[in-house]
Amino acid sequence: MDDNASSPAHIEANGEQLVLTGDWTLLHFTRIQRLLAKIDSDRFATLCLDNVTRLDTAAAQLLIEWYGPTRIQALTSMLPVKRKSLIISVTEAITTQQRDSPLEPTSSALTQGLALIGQHIESLFLQQKYLLGFLGLVLSALARTAWRPNRWRVTATVSHIQQTGLNAVPIVMLLTFMVGAVVAFLGATVLESFGATIYTVNLVVFSFLREFGVLLAAIMLAGRTASAFTAQLGSMKSNEELDALRTQGLDPIELLVLPRVLALWVSLPLLAFIGTLSGMLGGALVGVIALDIPLAQFIRIVERDIAVTHFFAGIVKAPLFALVIALIGCAEGFKVSGSAQSVGEHTTSSVVQSIFMVILLDALAALYFMEMGW
Repeated sequence: MDDNASSPAHIEANGEQLVLTGDWTLLHFTRIQRLLAKIDSDRFATLCLDNVTRLDTAAAQLLIEWYGPTRIQALTSMLPVKRKSLIISVTEAITTQQRDSPLEPTSSALTQGLALIGQHIESLFLQQKYLLGFLGLVLSALARTAWRPNRWRVTATVSHIQQTGLNAVPIVMLLTFMVGAVVAFLGATVLESFGATIYTVNLVVFSFLREFGVLLAAIMLAGRTASAFTAQLGSMKSNEELDALRTQGLDPIELLVLPRVLALWVSLPLLAFIGTLSGMLGGALVGVIALDIPLAQFIRIVERDIAVTHFFAGIVKAPLFALVIALIGCAEGFKVSGSAQSVGEHTTSSVVQSIFMVILLDALAALYFMEMGW
């Protein structure tokens, strides 16, 4: 039967039964929509499709959506096999589409804000989990090589010490010197109103021994060295050099990460010590020039009032900061996906994470030392 000889779709009500006749095809799609829109499907308990000459998927979809997928499934047992298979297939397709389709966003600004906070917290949790796993790999590699001197990479370690430590001495000295001078100026400004300008010496020395010396050196390394580690390892991963090492039976953790970690373990305590001396020198210079505190008097106050335990309370944090900076810098390098954009994103992320973790650990250490009375 061709389309010209087809009979249009028609609907007749027979009590609680709705009788469908004619061609229910895409050709009569608009007519079928108008017919079904005029009738309430809840009035009819059954449908009669015996007089339907042709039925395609377009009309079947309209019929199923109008009558309901659940209700129309109860009629499939009474239909011919050809009609039954078509109705079942279209019903399953509609049900799957409704189940897989995303829900319309109806959340308020508050729920969206909470969802965003939750995503950031989840991201932070996954990052710390990854970092702990990476720490485990580094410690296991260190345990494997510690008792095997033939596997020590002395040349690489010394090279990284020069890059991360020796080359960073001028900038660390300059930074801490200026901060020491600023702290001395601010302290003198406040203490002068109490007639206690001489205690500016105690303020500068105490702050640099316990906090500023190691903290400023660690922040400088976090910005200077962690980014370098990420960029170096990220470029190697982009160039598939890490995969090449693995195919040769070499461990990238042992070959690339351990020398960097050991180098920072050596460099940061030395830089913290140099930074502490430089900051105290900056405060002493301000005392000599602006506060009429001679250098000899400055040194006598330090010897008399400042205990050496304050220096140990500050320098003991350096190895922990060094480990965190090296781990984050190397871990972010291993997470680079391969593009130049990914290298830049993870380099930025390593700097931010390193500085954040250094300041967080420093705050926790300060609280711990305060509670312990150290």
